[in-house]
Amino acid sequence: MIDVIAFDADDTLWHNETLFSMTQEKFVRLLANYHSTEWIEQRLYATELRNLHYFGYGIKGFTLSMIETAIELTDGQIQGREIQRIIDTAREMLRAPVQLLEHVAEVVSRLAAVYPLMLITKGDLFDQETKIAQSGLADYFTHIEILHEKSETTYRTLFKKYQIDPQRFMMVGNSLKSDILPVLALGGQAVYIPYHITWMHETVAPDAATSAQYVTLEHIGLLPALLGQ
Repeated sequence: MIDVIAFDADDTLWHNETLFSMTQEKFVRLLANYHSTEWIEQRLYATELRNLHYFGYGIKGFTLSMIETAIELTDGQIQGREIQRIIDTAREMLRAPVQLLEHVAEVVSRLAAVYPLMLITKGDLFDQETKIAQSGLADYFTHIEILHEKSETTYRTLFKKYQIDPQRFMMVGNSLKSDILPVLALGGQAVYIPYHITWMHETVAPDAATSAQYVTLEHIGLLPALLGQ
C-alpha cells in the first residue's frame, strides 16, 4: 500500500554528524584556555540556533557560528591565525569523502527497481548537491528535494507538488523531529532508523516520540523485509 518511499540523506544514507562532532571537539580544544568544555559547547549551540534563520543548516552556517562564538567567548581577543584554523577545519569537512552507511547501496538499488524513490534532505544547497553526486545514488531517485527546513508545511507542499497521497507515502530517516513526526501528522507512514549521534536540535520530547506510530529499525538493511510484510 505504498506508492512512494522517501529517504532522508545525512545520517540515514551516509555519515554526516560524526564530521560535525569531530570538528566541534577541535573547536573546544582551540578555546580550552578561555572556558570550560561545557560552556563552549553551550554557547556554540545557542549561536547555531540563533543563526539558523540567517544561514540555515550545513557546514557554512556551522563555521560562521564557530567564528562568532570564538569572538564572543574571547572578548574579541581571538587571533587571526586561530580564525584561520576554524576556516581550514571547515574546508576539511567540505572535502571529506561521502561514506555510505552499511547496506545503503544494496537496499536503495533494490528498492528502486520496485518503488519510485525520493530523496528529501535539508541544508546548504551546494553541500547537499555535492554529497548526492559523490554518493553514487542520485540515479536511483525519481525526485530529489533539498529543503531549508522539514516541517508539516514543507511535506504538505511536496505532496501537492507531486500529487502524492500521504497515506501511501513512507518516509525513512534518522530524525524524529524532521523525518518522522511531520509525516505522521499528515497521515503518512514513517520508518525511524536512529543514528548513533543526534544533534541536540533534532531531539524531541519523550512523550512525543512514544505516542507516535512509527516503525524503528536497527539498520537500513532490514527495510526490504519490513516492506515485504
